[in-house]
Amino acid sequence: MSGDDLEAALTTRTQNAPSELLSRSFFFLCAALSIVTTIGLIALLATEAAKFFTFSAPLVGVDGATAGIVEFLTGTNWDPTNGSFGVLALVSATLMVVIGSSIIALPLGLGTATYLSEYASPRLRSVLKPALEILAGIPTVVYGFFAVIYITPALGTVLPGLSKFNMLSACVVVGIMIIPMVASISEDAMSAVPDELRQAGYGMGATKLEVSTGVVVPAALSGIFSSFILALSRAIGETMAVTIAAGSTARFLNIIDPGAYTESALPMTAAMVKLVKGDVTGGGLAYRSVFAIGATLFVITLVMNIVSDVIAHRFKEEY
Repeated sequence: MSGDDLEAALTTRTQNAPSELLSRSFFFLCAALSIVTTIGLIALLATEAAKFFTFSAPLVGVDGATAGIVEFLTGTNWDPTNGSFGVLALVSATLMVVIGSSIIALPLGLGTATYLSEYASPRLRSVLKPALEILAGIPTVVYGFFAVIYITPALGTVLPGLSKFNMLSACVVVGIMIIPMVASISEDAMSAVPDELRQAGYGMGATKLEVSTGVVVPAALSGIFSSFILALSRAIGETMAVTIAAGSTARFLNIIDPGAYTESALPMTAAMVKLVKGDVTGGGLAYRSVFAIGATLFVITLVMNIVSDVIAHRFKEEY
């Protein structure tokens, strides 16, 4: 019997062992469960959102209330109790949270990752990185109250007349929340860059800063971009912090107007919470709008993840 035949026989015997079959079955069930859960969530959002757009019964006290998909996607007025379902009012607030938090989290997170990877000693890194992970584990509701109690008053000293609930505080607190995600993933990507590249840079007379920004960061660009997209996806889906800090006034705001960030607004996730805990009729049009918002949020996040995969593949380095 040749070596290949012997290896094949041993592999077959191992695979047919009872313990091996049991472990394979268990791991297959774990993988299948995740797939079934994903399919179930997509099916739930699709079917319930479809019911929202095909709902024909009028709202109580609102004659002829309808929810056309065009009106839903292009409308700027969100008032479910009065039959107005313009999701752009919610999308604009969500995008404001994403833009504001990214301005805070992306540079700070990348700077933190650069320090941990290139400047910090192993002993200091072993302390700072777990501290960042602890920061990521704080409940989001705590961040929300932190924004209302501390961040908003602090911002009010600089911006007199700032509303107690405003988008700026929501952006700041969400930015603080996603810094650990950007820093941790980016640091892992930068630490995976081979030391040979760093030594080559030093051999050419480059400084520590030049090697860090001109060699390590470009080499780890795939992982860094992935951390950015994952962090922004977290910002889009954040619920309790923005629900507490941003307020509950649904309005369409200009996302590039700095003054708009001082006003209160209603992001998509906060609108879902407001509808579910409010006095909406189960099975009614206002109730079904929760699933339409969820489907819209899912599509936005899915597109961002696809973009992340494309970027990661485009800039991926093989060592």
